[in-house]
Amino acid sequence: MAAGNVNPFNVSDSEEEAEQRQDGADTERSPSDEAQGHSLGPFSPPAYSDPAALLSSNRTSPSVDGIPASAAAVSGIGAETRVSLDAIAAQLLRDQYILTALELHTELLEAGRELPRLRDYFSNPGNFERQSGTPPACKEQGVGPGGPLNRAGSISTLDSLDFARYSDDGNRESDERVAECEIASQERKNYKSSPETQEPIRPLEKRALNFLVNEYLLKNEYKLTSITFSDENDDQDFELWDDVGLNIPKPPDLLQLYRNCGNSQPLHRDNVDVAVSVDPSDLPGDYFTQEPVQQTDVIQQQQQQEVVQELEYQISLLNSEKQSLAEQIKKLQSDIQALQRNVSSEPTAGVKSTPSKENPKCDKPPLDNGQYLDIRGVTETDSSSDTTKTSTSTTIATDCTENSTTATQPHSKLKANGQQSKSSVQFDQPNRKLSPAFHQALLSFCRMSADSRLGSEVSRIADSEQSVMLMLGRCLPHIVPNVLLAKREELIPLILCTACLHPEPKERDQLLHILFNLIKRPDDEQRQMILTGCVAFAQHVGPTRVEAELLPQCWEQINHKYPERRLLVAEACGALAPYLPKEIRSSLVLSMLQQMLADDKADMVREAVVKSLGVIMGYIDDPDKYSQGFELMLLSLGDPSERVVSATHQVFIPAFAAWCTELGNLQSQLIPSLLTRIEKLLKQGEYGLDEHKLHMYLSALQSLIPSLFAVLLQNAPFTSRVKLQGDVPPIEVTRFPRPASPLQDVATIVGSREQLAVLLHLYDHQLQHEGTTGWDSLLWVVNQFLPQIIDIVGRINVTSSTCVHEFSRFFWRLCRTFGKIFTNTKVKPQFQEILRLSEENVDATAGNGILTKATVPIYATGVLTCYNQEEDRKLLVGFLEDVMTTLSLSHAPLDSLKASFVELGANPAYHELLLTVLWYGVVHTSALVRCTAARMFELLVKGVNETLVAQRVVPALITLSSDPEISVRISTIPAFGTIMETVTQKELLERVKMQLASFLEDPQYQDQHSLHMEIIKTFGRVGPNAEPRFRDEFVLPHLHKLALCNNQQTVESKRIDIATQLFEAYSALSCCFISEELMVNHFLPGLRCLRTDMEQLSPEHEVILSSMIKECEIKVENKAIGEAQGSISIAASLVGEDAKTKFLSKMGQLTTSGAMLANVFQRKK
Repeated sequence: MAAGNVNPFNVSDSEEEAEQRQDGADTERSPSDEAQGHSLGPFSPPAYSDPAALLSSNRTSPSVDGIPASAAAVSGIGAETRVSLDAIAAQLLRDQYILTALELHTELLEAGRELPRLRDYFSNPGNFERQSGTPPACKEQGVGPGGPLNRAGSISTLDSLDFARYSDDGNRESDERVAECEIASQERKNYKSSPETQEPIRPLEKRALNFLVNEYLLKNEYKLTSITFSDENDDQDFELWDDVGLNIPKPPDLLQLYRNCGNSQPLHRDNVDVAVSVDPSDLPGDYFTQEPVQQTDVIQQQQQQEVVQELEYQISLLNSEKQSLAEQIKKLQSDIQALQRNVSSEPTAGVKSTPSKENPKCDKPPLDNGQYLDIRGVTETDSSSDTTKTSTSTTIATDCTENSTTATQPHSKLKANGQQSKSSVQFDQPNRKLSPAFHQALLSFCRMSADSRLGSEVSRIADSEQSVMLMLGRCLPHIVPNVLLAKREELIPLILCTACLHPEPKERDQLLHILFNLIKRPDDEQRQMILTGCVAFAQHVGPTRVEAELLPQCWEQINHKYPERRLLVAEACGALAPYLPKEIRSSLVLSMLQQMLADDKADMVREAVVKSLGVIMGYIDDPDKYSQGFELMLLSLGDPSERVVSATHQVFIPAFAAWCTELGNLQSQLIPSLLTRIEKLLKQGEYGLDEHKLHMYLSALQSLIPSLFAVLLQNAPFTSRVKLQGDVPPIEVTRFPRPASPLQDVATIVGSREQLAVLLHLYDHQLQHEGTTGWDSLLWVVNQFLPQIIDIVGRINVTSSTCVHEFSRFFWRLCRTFGKIFTNTKVKPQFQEILRLSEENVDATAGNGILTKATVPIYATGVLTCYNQEEDRKLLVGFLEDVMTTLSLSHAPLDSLKASFVELGANPAYHELLLTVLWYGVVHTSALVRCTAARMFELLVKGVNETLVAQRVVPALITLSSDPEISVRISTIPAFGTIMETVTQKELLERVKMQLASFLEDPQYQDQHSLHMEIIKTFGRVGPNAEPRFRDEFVLPHLHKLALCNNQQTVESKRIDIATQLFEAYSALSCCFISEELMVNHFLPGLRCLRTDMEQLSPEHEVILSSMIKECEIKVENKAIGEAQGSISIAASLVGEDAKTKFLSKMGQLTTSGAMLANVFQRKK
């Protein structure tokens, strides 16, 4: 049999057969061989002893002085009876002497004589899967050769996975296989380092190990652990090896030491050549026949020494195993004594216990600790005393047998403690006289297995809380992988209860690892269940165990590849925050969340991180963490995901503001810091404002308004008079703006809605009757905060609708939160003082500068719209009329008024109000005001419904279009164009079309250069979006006429103005679909007229126009060719349609059945 093809577990040699073969080998030697061996004197080889024969079978002897080594085997004594190394290896592997086989494999490798059997065995990691606990004598328990072989990882399935070992991403499998392959070699080298024989660590050794451990933590990115480790060893400098105190260079790092510790280094021996001079006459005559025998004797001595060393090594292994078993015996004895103190003295299950004197030989303790009710066998008891004594002695003998061997016979014993036996279970005994041995043998035919892991668990019933926990700790890792993924959350209560109550830290850690790895990608409901369990665990075990057992599980999965697992970590940090030590809460957990917020790519994970950070802010009490919290707030607000920003406003900012309120930093640091950043942003944005950052800071201020108002209420002079009384009026539903979250509800901040009602009643009374003297928090808002924010408003760009909208929402929320009395007495006066709306203050030359700023739209839309009562609406109408009048009379830009109309026009509730303001302008005596009103209609038309346009807008515009002032009439043209662009009512469109036609065809407007400019500009703006009929029948023909008239224009400046506007209009209209007729009759002629003007006035425009004309001409030519081809296809299609019609008519005339209809399509034969 070839050695390379031999299965290590397929050798049929048993120990008895090996001994028989060895004895047979000894007896096969003839007496003459023995006599000859003895007659050789000191050079004769001794008889091969068993150990020597085991190790010397295939060794080659060295040659001496040119004599070949094969001469050593001349005698051939016992060569046929030696056992081969392959057979020895097979026997070792079969009996599970793995360390001995590994030693043999190592020695053969060093000698260059590798056995394929051992090489194949030790190179297969599957041979070492979970075999570390298999005893060498497993073959006696009925286990197959080599013990229970587990399948390799490559063919592992769900039912065979060790859940605590293999994670979902499979990263740990290969690492643990490598570790298990190294177990065998490491155990041999470390057997002398057992706790009983190991010396206590020396100070210098401890410092050296500390240095290497810290270096390992830093290299592998365990920075927080390294920091904690350094804090615990503050007497050592981990940056300098010299600080350790050893006068040796720094050793390799921990990883290199670990990798090298299992490599056996061969001893280097120096070879020396020695020459000796010997006189041949001094040698005996038979020297050359004795020399090979002498060499064989030397080899035998060396082999015996090796056998002795191997036996000594096995003795040391057995001694270490004996010590560990002795410890287990001591532990089991202590457990038995503890249980015996708790167990009552009643007999169990009718079996009388025999004193130890009756069986002095059986003094070994049982393998189990008495905590389980063993149902593997019930000893038959008889009513008579003789039978009882016999069965009892049989039970004791069986117990002793179980102590000495691991082969347990079923139905062998029954043990129960006092708690189980209070009812003294009795069994009916048969009136038979069978021997107990016969009973035992008879019951052995009942197929029950207690030799497997599961059988062992099933055969023992736990009878105490601790034993239940131990059983669950052993069974759950095997149960979890076989439960359906969709139902694994059902195991959470079992895992948590076991993790809470299990006495072993390693088992608890394994169970919590299973909990966090229970589901590959847990959904929202499953995560909630796990988090609920974690909170219950934390409430049960306290902060120390939460820090030591739960937090490491979170830290392990902080970089998991599945976002659902990282989401679980982020949510767990917030849920566990109340149950952690405050130092860990404000350091480790805060750092973990900060890292995830900065590094995680999943929006939902960062959203959960922000919410957990908000929870942390609600429990943190270290004032030094304020700056870190502020930076976290800015980082969260700047996140690109809307989900994260929304969570910041809903959770983090209110929690952070509550902490700042306790620190007294809300008014002194937090709000001023945001205002300073806004001012800095405005200074840097003179040539381009970063609107995103402005929105970020302003939205943060807006979220701080409820907290600021709560500070005012809680620090008011009337707080000492607060009493919950029944006559306090309830809070109106619309008193406060709708909060973004419950944390921004003022009632939640101050404590309750009843408390808030009392405070609001006293607040309004204080403002209206008693004043603000001594009210520092309110005076800060009035004297510092409001003036600063109003000044900022005056510096923003009024044309930026985004900025205007943001500040408008901010002031609206501020005024609604602080109340109507505060708005009327504190906010409005400051705006009115700045705006100064009286006409006496208007500079007719330069205009009032402040009225052109964003202060006007923000005051109108953010302050005056807070309350919607009649007097408030009148105030808003009056303000807008005054602004329109003032800006018109001062010839100032209308951007601020336009911004007000755009912001208010977005809300349909203000359309009637705006139309009222514009009608005031329509009937105003000043033409400037009427012009402004006409231009404002253009902004309002887009948002107003068509009914209002027909009833209010168009009549006002027609009134203005007949105004005596030509400038007023011209100002209505953009509004008419916008109506043509947005309205769909034909009657309305016809009225507007007639009005525009009158502007173009009335002789009085033929020389109105500004009117023509406004019409051409309007046509270019609304033409692409207007009704195609209006564009084809009205816009293009009139543009052609205007281009033709411009060729006869004598004033060059007017000609270039018209030509430029025509160029813009034609460029916009060139993107529209234009029919061939319009293209030939109007569009191309108009472009050619325009090119004539541009050749003289603007050559660069002329080049573009030439290309446009050429492109249009190509389109016309292609259409002509396409139509010619299309006529042919149309004719063909007509023929086809005719044939189809005839066919269908014939089919329609058929009134026969389906069978006859089918015959129509059959071919005639």
